[in-house]
Amino acid sequence: MSIVKLNNRGVRSATTFGSISNLGSMILIKKQTASSSSTISFVDGTSDVVLDDTYKEYIFTFNNIHPADDNQKLQIGFRDGGSSYDATKTSTVFQSLHNEGDSEAVLQYEGGLDLAQSTGAQALTTGIGNDNDQCGAGYLRLFNPSSTTFVKHYIARCQVLTNSDYSAEHYTAGYCNVTAAIDAVQFSMTSGNIDAGDICLYGIA
Repeated sequence: MSIVKLNNRGVRSATTFGSISNLGSMILIKKQTASSSSTISFVDGTSDVVLDDTYKEYIFTFNNIHPADDNQKLQIGFRDGGSSYDATKTSTVFQSLHNEGDSEAVLQYEGGLDLAQSTGAQALTTGIGNDNDQCGAGYLRLFNPSSTTFVKHYIARCQVLTNSDYSAEHYTAGYCNVTAAIDAVQFSMTSGNIDAGDICLYGIA
């Protein structure tokens, strides 16, 4: 099957886009809206949350995440049984930056935000500003969290407006270095509350 038919060799002149099968569907499981929330948690089997072997991949989306305090990072913790969000993690992080004044553009590895066998929270963004027009957005993919054989991988990509008026695109990838199932995740800011924003959980069918 022809996937894309082009006229005059221009994508904007495309007349036919064929379907691509077997890419999977996003099934909305749960949406939570922050309102001066210290944490937002998704716990398997609680409040209609599914985070088990129903799906091999789960996606969390973040929309208009606004911190109560200035210059705070959105972060995540994973629970591997028990009550603490302290699953051991190893990760790598890099980001690109460009300021509104067009005086600086940077692509850099963020060694201060990666983790090496850490039980601490994983930062998903750089510092988000708390001005009325500042917020962050993005997604995190969590692969096969119910596995009791393999480690659990995650990949995140986020875009924020920082407290110093930079556009910052933040890339995070890592794994929970545990063979126990990940049965819950929790979002928070590095300090203060999540003032506003939506976090949605999807299963990939």
